[in-house]
Parts: sequence; C-alpha cells; structure tokens
Amino acid sequence: MPNFKDITATLNSLANPEQALILQRFFKTAPGQYGAGDIFLGIKVPVQRQVAREFQTLPLSALGRLLKSKIHEYRLVALLILIKKYEAASDIKTKREIFDFYLNNFSAINNWDLVDLSAPKIVGDFLFNHYQNRRVPVLRFLSNLADSSNLWEKRIAIISTFYFIYQGRTRETYYIAKKLLSDKHDLIHKAVGWMLREAGKRVDRQELLNFLNTHKSLMPRTALRYAIEHLPEPERRSYLTKK
Repeated sequence: MPNFKDITATLNSLANPEQALILQRFFKTAPGQYGAGDIFLGIKVPVQRQVAREFQTLPLSALGRLLKSKIHEYRLVALLILIKKYEAASDIKTKREIFDFYLNNFSAINNWDLVDLSAPKIVGDFLFNHYQNRRVPVLRFLSNLADSSNLWEKRIAIISTFYFIYQGRTRETYYIAKKLLSDKHDLIHKAVGWMLREAGKRVDRQELLNFLNTHKSLMPRTALRYAIEHLPEPERRSYLTKK
C-alpha cells in the first residue's frame, strides 16, 4: 500500500518553480492576503488528479498528514483522494467517517479552489443524503458555518448547497445567500452570486428573480453581477442600473 513518503516524493518530482510563482500570485499568498503562507509546487490540476488516482488507496492517516502541510498541492491531492474514497464508499458508516474527517480538517481547507472542489461532493452530498442529526438539522448546520468568523467556513456553507441545487432543491441556497449578503469579503460575494446564478439557471429562474427583486439593494455589486450573468442583456442592465 502506498504511504505518505511515496506520494510526497511523487508530487515533489513534478514541481515546476516557474508555475509555482504564477500560482502564488494568483492565489494571493503574500502577507495580509487571503492565501498568506500557502506554498505552491507549481503542479497543474489535471496532473494532480492523475496522482490522486494513482494513490487513492492512501489511508486517512496519510491524508491527514498531507492536509497539515503548507504545500497547496499536498492538500488539494489529499482532498481529491478523499472525494474518491467518499464516492466509492458503499455504506453510510464509511461516508460519515469521511464527512467527520473533513469537518475535523476544516483548517486545512483554506483556499477557494480547495473549498469549491470538495464542499459540494462531501459536505453537500452527506447533508442531502445521509445527515440525520435532529438536534442540529441541515439548515442550522449550514447556518452555523455561515455565521463563522472564518472566511472558508462561510464559503463552505454556500458552496455546499451546489449539491442541493443539482438535486433541484434551492431552499438552503437562498437561506444561506441571504445570511451572507452583508459579508465584506469579495470571495463570499463571488460564491453567493455564483450559487444564486446556478439556482436560477438549473432550477427556477423566477425564484431567482424574486430573490433579486427583494434583495438587490443589499447585494454587493460583485454578487449581483455573478447572479445575473445568464440573464438576457437588457435584464442585466436593468438590475445593474437599479442597483
């Protein structure tokens, strides 16, 4: 069975210093920026997916070690493997173990790409299909995340609802979006707008328009722009002008 040393040696061998510099600028890793302290090897995502396939039998203990690393690709590959394990699990007990493991490693899921690729496929799926906590129902679970002072937990709250949207359910998306309208961070504005757009495009356009008509005066411009991207141009102009 492959181990922690095997996968880190493989990833280190694929490092591209020039690409790493580009990624460190793109993911805002300078002091004071949202990705401060993140280290990149410079490995493109398709290559990381290939590594994840090769090492998908890696145990959770090794994934935990990867997630504790400051190297971005270590964490991303660990999450890609975790998704594979979750999707391959045939019983609720294993899925719950992976869900709990994910929750226990929230601190490692600390950039937008890490959140976006993993939250719907693990948190969203588990909450929609398997979560049965009567004391903390699904909507309250997501609401608690949205109330967090941590940027990434708030993004997980809204992005997790992407799975719900795919299933044709939007209640959670609109509820969390409303809670996050007053958030100050651009990455939350983008996430909220993105999920609103998807809810309107994939499920119910009129429901989105009703939400926009009620809340457009409170919506950050970035969130509004993202939410209306799929609307006809005259309609987009109307919303932006009124805003």
